This record gives sequence, structure tokens and C-alpha cells, in this order.
Amino acid sequence: MRKKIKIYLPFLENEFKSNLAYKGSFYLFMLCYLFSPFINYYLWMAIYGSTDSGSIGGLTRDEMVIYVFMIYVTTEMVFVGISEYIREHVVEGSVVMNLIKPMDYRMSLISQAAGTMVYRFFAPTVFVWIGVEIYKACVLGMGITPLSNILCYMLSLLMSFLIYVLFDFCFGMIAFITTYMYGMQLIKDALISFLSGQLIPISFFPEAVGRLFEFLPFSSMVYTPVMIYLGKYSGAELAFVLGRQAVWVVLLYVTGSLLWRRITRRLVVLGG
Repeated sequence: MRKKIKIYLPFLENEFKSNLAYKGSFYLFMLCYLFSPFINYYLWMAIYGSTDSGSIGGLTRDEMVIYVFMIYVTTEMVFVGISEYIREHVVEGSVVMNLIKPMDYRMSLISQAAGTMVYRFFAPTVFVWIGVEIYKACVLGMGITPLSNILCYMLSLLMSFLIYVLFDFCFGMIAFITTYMYGMQLIKDALISFLSGQLIPISFFPEAVGRLFEFLPFSSMVYTPVMIYLGKYSGAELAFVLGRQAVWVVLLYVTGSLLWRRITRRLVVLGG
């Protein structure tokens, strides 16, 4: 185990350092990405302001404030794509080098993604997270989130990250069929945003549709950890949703292994 960590840790460190290489890009990234949660905040406040009901889809107005900003925190750390790396390696022909190196290609990509995840945690999601807790306690009067909820959220967040990158690895196998993936990337991103609860909480959908969405891997990417943070799951239900995430991690890992094995058997590289 220690030997494997020594092999893949440099990928994480290098990706983290490369994200910090340009100060201008660093600050621009922070500024641009902070617009999204505030736009969603004012949109949802307008929706809640136009209804007489105290809650919509099981979420009160105050809970929706927390939901909006924790969705931002979660998606920033979870949605780290690796399919673009795969496409570049296929186009350049450098993917063949990964087949002869004494390491797992997928693990090297996951390590790179983990480096970006750590970078995004410090820039700027940790500050947004702290701001959410201060606002929650001082303005909304809801108190600080219990430590148990935070720990379960972090465990769920880790599995959400693995679910997304393993899914994106499977998606990246399309690069071996066609190197033009821009259109499919847009479709993938739009579907995930809709089905993961990033745009609309899954509890807002009709019950039958919501139950279907919850059993897809996409809800485990964003919706599940945020609802855990809000304390919407407890006891057996909490164990069930965490177990469901673990099952998706295993299923996507096995699926990726089968796809990679099948594709590399038929791979032919000319040049590179």
C-alpha cells in the first residue's frame, strides 16, 4: 500500500502545483466561479418569495440557502473530469506509453484529479464553506452543523468524487472510437447537472421520478452528500445511501476495468 502511494502521490502533487503556477489564472478562477452560487441564490429566493408555502420539495427557504452554496462546494470538489486527459493521450498517441509503464493508467488519472480536487478545496470552496457556517449560525439562527453530519458528508464526498471520476473514465473510452468529444461532453455535463440535483433538488420531482433518479449514480455525485450535510438522512437511511454510493464505486470500477481491457486488446497506435 505504501509503495503504491509513493508511485501515485507525485501525480497529485504535480497537478496541485500546476494549478497554482499562474497567479492571474488562480484569482480569475476564484472570481468567476463565485458568480454561480450567488446567481442561483437570488433565483431560488425569488421562487420562494413567490409562494405562500413554507417549504418546497421538503426544503425550507433557509435550507435552500444552505443547499445552493453546499451544492457549489460539492460540485467544485467532485466534478473533476479526466476524460479530456484520455482524449489528449489518444490524439497524441502517448497513451501507448501508459501501457508499458509499471503503473495503473486509471490510478494515475485519478491521482491527477485528486490534485485538482485538493486545489479547489483551498481555492475557494473552503472559504465558501466557512462563510456558509457563519451565515447559518449568525443570520439564519440554525446553529453550526453537527460534527457527525460533517464527517458523514466528507465520507460521502470522497465516494462522490470516486463515482464521478470512475464514470468519466468510462466516458473517456469514447476517445478510442472518436477523438471529437466536444459535443458529447456538453451533453454529458448537461445530463449530469440535471440528474445529480445540481440545478434542481431531486426532491422537487414527482415521487416516482425522484426515486428513479436517486438510484442512478448521478444523484450520488452531488445530491446525496448535500442532503447528508443538511441532516436529511439519519440512522438506517443514512447507512443505506452511503452503502449505495459504495456499490456505485465498485460497479463503475469494474465497468471501467472491463472497458479498458476490451479496448486495449484492439488498440493500434501509429506514430505518437
